[in-house]
Amino acid sequence: MFEIFGFIIPLIVILVIVGIFLSFVPLGLWISAVSAGVRVNIFSLVGMRLRRVRADKIIRPLIKAQKAGMDVNANQLESHLLSGGRVDNVVDALIAAHRANLDLSFERAAAIDLAGRNVFEAVKMSVTPKIIETPWISAVAIDGIEVKVIAKVTVRANLSRLVGGAGEETIIARVGEGIVTTVGSSQSHKSVLENPDLISRTVLSKGLDNGTAFEILSIDIADVDIGRNIGAHLQIQQAEADKQIAQAKAEERRAMAVAREQEMKAAAQEQRAKVIEAEAEVPRAMAAALREGKLGVMDYYEMKNTMADTAMRDSIASMGDANGVHRGKKE
Repeated sequence: MFEIFGFIIPLIVILVIVGIFLSFVPLGLWISAVSAGVRVNIFSLVGMRLRRVRADKIIRPLIKAQKAGMDVNANQLESHLLSGGRVDNVVDALIAAHRANLDLSFERAAAIDLAGRNVFEAVKMSVTPKIIETPWISAVAIDGIEVKVIAKVTVRANLSRLVGGAGEETIIARVGEGIVTTVGSSQSHKSVLENPDLISRTVLSKGLDNGTAFEILSIDIADVDIGRNIGAHLQIQQAEADKQIAQAKAEERRAMAVAREQEMKAAAQEQRAKVIEAEAEVPRAMAAALREGKLGVMDYYEMKNTMADTAMRDSIASMGDANGVHRGKKE
């Protein structure tokens, strides 16, 4: 019994020690590196584990890089991983650039990766150019006709300008600006339809890839379409605006005329009131003249007879005018 315990206890202790050792030392990863011909110190793997760095993210890309003949060491890969980079992506980019005879160092590839760009996709784009298709771009020629254009821009990544260079959105915006400028300087939309390559040649000569991460290889016009007659539309809008302005001015003049008419009516009423007021003073003045002896009784009656004669003549004249109008209507 004691002999069994004496055998089991040391075995358990040995297994515990081996387990602790394997938890700190990735023995399988070290064996894979040695069998692949990559010299890795086992204590370096222990140090990675103590620094909480996943050793497989360093050793496997290192094996791949050295098998491809790249001069990369574990310290460079670990430093890039601790900086937040994608080690596997950088190594794939270095291998692809090496096979395509592109000048790409580990430092530049790491900088491109830390800048947030996909360095492996950039290397592939350097080998195989990418086609960027613009949306419909509307421009207006001098004759007022709208022209819609779709362009396809063939670009190649420029590895030396990937850090700090502008992206695809800038390329599309600059190409659109060049198309609008070229179409806008054309005398007629017909010239644009007849020579669409004039747009691509003019836009390509402007050096639109300056300051971007790409090199523009060609600009091809994929489609050209005719839109609205912007010139005629603007003329219609201007005519409508002029009409509304004229109507507003006419309404203003009419309102002023109505106001003037009301003012004149008020002035006439005022003058009529003054006349009536003056007529009301006549009897009082005559009474005062009679009292003061300035007007005799015979003079008064003579004046009344004159007024009666005048009223009779006015009545006869008005009857004559009425009869003349009546006869004119009968005739």
